[in-house]
Amino acid sequence: MGYFFRLIKNYLIIILQKASILVGGQAVIEGVMMRVPGAYATAVRTPDGKIAVERKKFISLSKRKKMFGRIIIRGIVSLFEAMKIGMQTLTFSAEKAYPEENENKDSIWNKILEYLSIVFAFGLAIGLFLVLPLFLTTKVFSIEKTAWAFNAVAGVFRIVFFLTYLIIISLMKDVKRLFEYHGAEHKTVFAFENGADMSIESTHPFSTFHPRCGTSFLFITLIFTIIIYAVIDSILIYFMETLTLTNRLLIHLPMIPLVMGIGYEGLKFTSNQIDNKWLSWLVKPGLWLQRITTSKPDDKQIECAITALKEGFGSDWEKHVGSKYVAKAIE
Repeated sequence: MGYFFRLIKNYLIIILQKASILVGGQAVIEGVMMRVPGAYATAVRTPDGKIAVERKKFISLSKRKKMFGRIIIRGIVSLFEAMKIGMQTLTFSAEKAYPEENENKDSIWNKILEYLSIVFAFGLAIGLFLVLPLFLTTKVFSIEKTAWAFNAVAGVFRIVFFLTYLIIISLMKDVKRLFEYHGAEHKTVFAFENGADMSIESTHPFSTFHPRCGTSFLFITLIFTIIIYAVIDSILIYFMETLTLTNRLLIHLPMIPLVMGIGYEGLKFTSNQIDNKWLSWLVKPGLWLQRITTSKPDDKQIECAITALKEGFGSDWEKHVGSKYVAKAIE
């Protein structure tokens, strides 16, 4: 059952680690996945010390179909695409990092465990960050008829649970390793965006905190959740006078993709305001949160991140490396 619980924990991390906008990626087991225009690549450190690489071509649906590229809709599309890529790269990294545990990966029992772990991870995330905050707010406070107060309290519960969850998992040995690879990903992306020569040493001066990180996306989404659900509840209370816990669950659950889409637009806006002295405060909560989800990487971890980025670009690597305007060019 250790394999099953490892899968649940890793899928939860993927759910809470959305890939960043533009060039970027996410940490995987003993490695890094990097997304670039037209492709993504995963580099994983194997038990023998070598780096295994997998590259796949990928063009977002929001780029291929105009209707899916519209505001908010593109965020929803991005969310589901990032989840799909995250699951695929997680599977690849697990196979390469723990080959002894994946010898029977194609067996029916392992396939069942994998699907069950995905369902359980999603169910746990929904229960912890949606159902439980609504339940506690309903039972502890008598404010069901006050939409803004109710959702503000539920939002506080949600943020507290999110922070608690991150702190608890950050104490686990393998999650600490994952967060180091997360730091390697950020340093590499920063170096790339600033036109560095992309040697391991050239990434050292750059921060492990990045304004486009998926952790920032999730924090911004938690804030938008309060506002959006409060507006929706206010409209419904006007017609229904009050909302029960069941009513709220039936209404709020289907709205999750919309909230995520708006959160995407919020991240896209705030990540461009880091140098704006009036609006830079919008970025700071997400950067503070990265003190938990990123750690200082070693050179071997940075090597994995650079390899993933280089393999992602493939034959176009020399064309892009060293250009400090590359982030704008590929947006």
